[in-house]
Amino acid sequence: MIKLELNEQINAKQFEKTAETLMEEHLRHYEKELLKIRTGRAHPTLIEDIRVSYHGSLMPLKNVASITAPDVQLLIVQPWDLELMGEIEKALATASLGLTPNNDGTVIRIQLPRMTSARRDELLKLIGKKAEEARIAVRNVRKEVHNVIRDAEKSKKVSEDLSRRLQDSLQKATDKLIASVDTITNKKEEELKLL
Repeated sequence: MIKLELNEQINAKQFEKTAETLMEEHLRHYEKELLKIRTGRAHPTLIEDIRVSYHGSLMPLKNVASITAPDVQLLIVQPWDLELMGEIEKALATASLGLTPNNDGTVIRIQLPRMTSARRDELLKLIGKKAEEARIAVRNVRKEVHNVIRDAEKSKKVSEDLSRRLQDSLQKATDKLIASVDTITNKKEEELKLL
């Protein structure tokens, strides 16, 4: 539930910034999700949030091991506690990333396979799905804020004229954030197509 106080003194530009800030949270989440999608380059963000069982609780991999990418197609996971090797290997194998961990006793190597056209198409579909989820999240924020404006107008906290200006500002913020999602999506799709 979004908490916004509206009254006649609110500035439409200031309101637009507030609405943008509420929506940007979903844009940042989308950007983090895209970092996890492999574009042929090894990057620690691909696996850092995989949950590993550690003393009865699930911890992100980045909290129990160092993750490096010494090569464009190689990730190395070095646990801080060698007793975790089996748990980390099991978590990586069951993470449905299509990666095969190779445990040598001290580190786990993950060789990323070459990008195939079928995998590329699959990833493009995934990016499209995540982009639509981000757009929906932004539109849901718009809907909630719109309801706050409408309720403030009904309870006479804001005038009809101000309500209309705030709704216009809200739409501008929404359009701006949706355009950002589209820009980020296009950039990621181009990266994939170059592989």
